[in-house]
Amino acid sequence: MNTDRITLNPTVMSGKPCVRGLRVTVTNILRQLANHRTPEQILTAYPYLESADIDACLSYAALRVDDEELVMTAA
Repeated sequence: MNTDRITLNPTVMSGKPCVRGLRVTVTNILRQLANHRTPEQILTAYPYLESADIDACLSYAALRVDDEELVMTAA
């Protein structure tokens, strides 16, 4: 998994994980994907991003979820 494009800097977006030090958070990209925006739509809206940035956001999220114990209740 390639997450070297994800940066953490306390002076950028309050230290939230961002894409390459830009003011674009991993959460922002993930929310857009969850709301059915395609990677192409995201790249059009943020022309300074690259396809690999979106992949890095997904990889970062997968690593973070794997680190946490999720408590789920029965449906």
